[in-house]
Amino acid sequence: MDDAISKADTLIEAMGWIRQFRGKTTVIKLGGSLLEDRQAMHHLLIDVIFMETVGMKPVIVHGGGPSINRAMEAANIQASWVQGRRVTDQATLEIVEKVLAGEITQYLTDEIERLGGRAVNLNFAGGSNVLYGRKLEMPDAQGKAMDLGFVGEVTRVDRAVIESILYANQVPVIPSMCIDENGQKYNVNADTAAMAVAEALGAEKLVFLSDVNGVRRVKDDPSTIIHSLTADEARQLIAEGVIDAGMIPKVEACLATLNRGVRKVHIIDGRLRHSLLLEIYTTSGVGTEIVQTRSALAWA
Repeated sequence: MDDAISKADTLIEAMGWIRQFRGKTTVIKLGGSLLEDRQAMHHLLIDVIFMETVGMKPVIVHGGGPSINRAMEAANIQASWVQGRRVTDQATLEIVEKVLAGEITQYLTDEIERLGGRAVNLNFAGGSNVLYGRKLEMPDAQGKAMDLGFVGEVTRVDRAVIESILYANQVPVIPSMCIDENGQKYNVNADTAAMAVAEALGAEKLVFLSDVNGVRRVKDDPSTIIHSLTADEARQLIAEGVIDAGMIPKVEACLATLNRGVRKVHIIDGRLRHSLLLEIYTTSGVGTEIVQTRSALAWA
């Protein structure tokens, strides 16, 4: 009986958050490393189905770096990186499209359907792509433009298509590739693709699923996680060196997204079983949430 009462208490705690976020859009960025862990993906996709079932509107944007790396090795193509972007020649682009926009997007869509949900694959097949963009121009240390090949940035998101899928109570699954006005396809960084989708939809939340549990006061100590940060507090931690190395661009991306209309950004460890539900539907959460001001934290 005590166990049953405890379960009921958990449902009551979740009810307030379910009511608050009912009808609200959450963009979920799935990283390539998580896609390699099929058990973690199983639980994450069940979480996504739960979110849709109780009235939230989840949207998945995904990468697929490790799978692309394996396919390139099998094709005897050497991977090359510049400032965290994969240099993408024509042969690499073909592999990226086949693996990222083909195999992975289809796997996620099929798995959601297999687990009892409903999903729509928004890749290039059948003209269902929703990300449009242009070739990315990145400056080097001297300010000169570097040629990364077919690497792009998103300039427009087909919001109407995504919202029509959400209205039909289905989960859009979006690979991080875009196409320009001339039909040229580009490889896009998954974080920036997720940001563009969240901004276009005016999402309530953008969730970055990572392999760390959030922002920590001590980098190598998971127990020092900071559960809530305002934008100013995050900038201060960067200045103090508490946030450093690879976490800096992640947090800076979060701050840029907050400036463009997304109300809250989360960084959570996607390997933790049901981390999405624990972060969204419990009071304490399991990751780091970043908002613009302290007042935003107070009521959400």
